[in-house]
Amino acid sequence: MSEQLSNPADPEQSLKRSIGLVEDPANPPQPIFPEDSAVTKAEKVERNGVSSTERNLDVQEPAAKRVKMEDPKEGVVENGAEEKKVDSREKVKGIALVKTEYLIDTYKRAPKISVPDDDAAEARGKTDDRDNNGDSRDDSRGARKKKNKKEKGQNKNREFGSWYDTIRLCNSRANTPEFSPKECKFGDTCNCCHDLRKYLKEGKREDLDTFEGKCPVWEVHGTCYAGWKCRFVSSHSKEIEREDGRKELVLIDKDDVNPLEADDENRKGVYNVVSTADKLDLARRRTKTEKSDKYMEWLENDQKEMDKIYHQKKDETVEDREENRANFTDPPLLPSEKRRIYFGPETPVLAPLTTQGNLPFRRMCVEFGAQLTYSEMAMTIPLIQGQKSEWALMKAHESEISRPRYTPTSVVQDYDNSKDLKFGAQISASKPWQALKAAEIMPKLLPHLRLIDINCGCPIELVYKSGAGSALLDAPSKLEKMIRGMNVVSGEVPITAKIRMGTRDGKPTAQKTIERLAFGGFEARQRLGAPGCAAITLHGRSRQQRYTKSADWSYIAECAALVKSYNQKKDDLTDTINEPDARTQANSLDGKMHFIGNGDCYSHVDYLDHIQNAGVDSVMVARGALIKPWIFEEIEKGQYIDKSASERLGYVEKFVRYGLEAWGSDEVGVGQTRRFLLEWLSFAHRYVPVGILAHLPPSLQDRPPAYRGRSDLETLLASDNYLDWIKISEMYLGPAHKDFRFQPKHKSNSYEIEAEG
Repeated sequence: MSEQLSNPADPEQSLKRSIGLVEDPANPPQPIFPEDSAVTKAEKVERNGVSSTERNLDVQEPAAKRVKMEDPKEGVVENGAEEKKVDSREKVKGIALVKTEYLIDTYKRAPKISVPDDDAAEARGKTDDRDNNGDSRDDSRGARKKKNKKEKGQNKNREFGSWYDTIRLCNSRANTPEFSPKECKFGDTCNCCHDLRKYLKEGKREDLDTFEGKCPVWEVHGTCYAGWKCRFVSSHSKEIEREDGRKELVLIDKDDVNPLEADDENRKGVYNVVSTADKLDLARRRTKTEKSDKYMEWLENDQKEMDKIYHQKKDETVEDREENRANFTDPPLLPSEKRRIYFGPETPVLAPLTTQGNLPFRRMCVEFGAQLTYSEMAMTIPLIQGQKSEWALMKAHESEISRPRYTPTSVVQDYDNSKDLKFGAQISASKPWQALKAAEIMPKLLPHLRLIDINCGCPIELVYKSGAGSALLDAPSKLEKMIRGMNVVSGEVPITAKIRMGTRDGKPTAQKTIERLAFGGFEARQRLGAPGCAAITLHGRSRQQRYTKSADWSYIAECAALVKSYNQKKDDLTDTINEPDARTQANSLDGKMHFIGNGDCYSHVDYLDHIQNAGVDSVMVARGALIKPWIFEEIEKGQYIDKSASERLGYVEKFVRYGLEAWGSDEVGVGQTRRFLLEWLSFAHRYVPVGILAHLPPSLQDRPPAYRGRSDLETLLASDNYLDWIKISEMYLGPAHKDFRFQPKHKSNSYEIEAEG
């Protein structure tokens, strides 16, 4: 029912939860329910039944961020002084132990707690229905009917509405002076507005007064890419009088800045931007993939010869078998020598987070100390088809192009830290040809790419049923063909894989998968050598578990020991005659494979424990970074950091600034920034400040009871009411568009702005 955990600040203390505070252990204290603001709700609860001690409490935010651990001498009687009371409450599993003075009694009025479904980190899409299990059919009226089947996962056809100007201004007018517009290529058939003054008066909403009314993009870059569409346009435009007496509206740029066109895809500080021409070539199948085509042709012929071996008759003679073996041919291409990469204790990794792992969030995590980052998971078919939305996931900020930290004591040979960078891409494929073509195209179009990671752990139902994601764990032969082929066609870019323990609970298959990726299948290892996987990341859960149980780090440790035995086992499997070409090796001249652990890392204590006791090279952080991005700062400094409410709100402002730079400061960009900010706040509100906790270390799986923060702002940031998240977004982005909607992932209700006026 409950477990007794020790406080690292005082290991001898026992933190037991008194029975009086919990009426029903099956129903722990509940969070404030979502009708009103969190602050208002907390005040009502205090008036209606909070103890006098809590009612008279006036707690201020600490002046320093750092948490001071309790004095180990606390509680000792000296000089007749009265002994301090010890918190004797028992730590309840799954519930964060908050100091009693901050608790709010919501027993008689609060609804049952709604536990967030953390599949959100692996499910993307504005209208992403990949987890609907395909259980829908059309009726005679064309409406979609769904079977009465409980849906699992996230983004079950979530809708976010739309956000556009009432009158759309033509792009030929968007970035030019009023009297000197560009020629509209659509001429009289253009459906957009060409009257600038009409658009400014009737077509767009009033300018925002946040950020002191100054455009954040213009302040940083000296020019605003949104032009007249910008929601801060009054800060970088003016009306001038010409010699003939006419008054003209013009945009202002800072000195020595070349203004870009509205449709120019290049943004200052953004890399891996694929041009429209390249995407059109992909869409019209004009992009050549000669290496992939040759390799796939060889792979098909090789598979036919393998089928003969598999289906050989029992009465076949030795001569027949030798003849079959003689028909095998070597691959038409060999892998290029790969760029050396490095994973180590000083390189904490930000996981590829779908939806939340966008460029502004990654940029913020890099500033906190994340040394390696990944794009959101991209599907290979849309990439091959040149779809704009999928290639947009490959954009990286200039901070991600910088080299990671490196302590030059690694056994990795020929590693040149100056040529390394932080940004890698993750893709998902269901067939070898998809993975091969994407792996050949990406290095050509993306010059700043550390590695290409193949996703073998996505649990989404539709991805799994298509044969991609975690389904590859049940098809090790196909996965090996993907890794081996990608390694051949990707040039100098290394290939890595992210896997789970297996697809079903109690039946882990990761060790066999790792062995296959390290050495290759029995049939191919002697002929072709190792597949060439440079690194493996293991998530310590099965597909069936999703995120419902704690990650199994003991199993990750077993797999880490297996990877460490790679060199010795490789020597046993190969001799001097059959030793594979050095270029087929994973990461270094001795064929060392890096191994990264993933799952439930929420503090520097967790990180160091996994490095030291599990034996992994590095740890990949996912939800821990979503809830508190400064986890990378804690890892670097080796201590808990108690962020004040004002600091946390400052990070919200920083995200908004970065979002406007990435997506634009026009109505569409503001809407995109708001949407992704709300997605992040749906995780960030779960952070419980260290100064409020009565028990350390904090656990990623713990959910806080209803509590009042040390200030009204801290209470607001802790609210699980999505309407409060909307209020936070409006502090910097103003009132939401009338057509904007937000559907929290773990709630059935949604938010919609009522029409103005």
